[in-house]
Amino acid sequence: MNVHQVSIICPVYNEEKFIDRCVKSIIAQDYPTDSLEVLFIDGRSTDRTRELIEKYTKAYPHIHLLDNPQQVVPYALNKGVEESTGEVVMRIDGHCVYPTNYVSELVKYLYELDADNVGGVWNTQPANDTAICQAIALASSHPFGVGGSMHKIGASEIMETDTVPFGCYKREVFEKTGLFDTDLVRNQDDEFNGRLLNKGGKIFLIPQVIINYTARDSIRKMRQMYYQYGLYKPLVNKKLGAPATIRQFFPLLFLIGLMVGGVLSIFSPWIRSVYIAVLLLYLFIALVVGCMGAIRTGKPVVTLLMPYVFLNVHLSYGYGYLCGLIKIICKKSFQVKPNR
Repeated sequence: MNVHQVSIICPVYNEEKFIDRCVKSIIAQDYPTDSLEVLFIDGRSTDRTRELIEKYTKAYPHIHLLDNPQQVVPYALNKGVEESTGEVVMRIDGHCVYPTNYVSELVKYLYELDADNVGGVWNTQPANDTAICQAIALASSHPFGVGGSMHKIGASEIMETDTVPFGCYKREVFEKTGLFDTDLVRNQDDEFNGRLLNKGGKIFLIPQVIINYTARDSIRKMRQMYYQYGLYKPLVNKKLGAPATIRQFFPLLFLIGLMVGGVLSIFSPWIRSVYIAVLLLYLFIALVVGCMGAIRTGKPVVTLLMPYVFLNVHLSYGYGYLCGLIKIICKKSFQVKPNR
């Protein structure tokens, strides 16, 4: 394998619970250390994140800590790209743990496939062993919850795709595509990869590279995350000139169907019958998924939790998408308080 200089950039904010495992997994990489630099860009965390990273910067010369005064991800990513020196730029996330061959495998396939961006798949894990965390992890990695997003539900072979988690890029990509869009608190990867594809770039998913991703540990945090995913998606579509996929519309249509169908079913027995049938089908699918999850985890209550968790995922995303559309139509700002 040809050895290329690799820069790993990692935006972080209040990752005290996860950052230690993340850094240790990067230190354990089988890639030559003298060809590797790691930049953690901190959004002025209020917990012990900086302190923990600084401990590693003192012990490992190739690990560095930078400041992100703007406190949102795209600014951190852009600072990482600008401050880094590698011919390969690899974005990671502090919420994850990486296999020892993560860097070497992605760099290998980046050049073997003559790709512009490659990435692995998520192995979504619960934040802890409670039934609700098991249910959140299951919903975040099941096709009924996240559609055909292959890096979340898994793939059996290397495939061209529209986006991958985090991304391993050739530096030249940023020279021809530009940096990450700072308007996008969420979905900046999707928009960047959309721009890359529009310029003829190629993105590949490498399924044998498996990232252990920890799902959110509460329904509230999960709702907030999916709401923001939905909120910024219309802005991504506007910037790219077209939606990247059809699946992003399903939660919005589901939300509208619930509201409009509920009103119309009052006046029409036929619509009421269809409305109830759709709800029962939704409940049945969620319970079946929950039953399989309960068997796997040994927690029977997961079966009953799944309809509630799936409903929160779909309605949060759908409501966020609707709010995003309204902002665009009314020409309102998408700027929000920093929220990582």
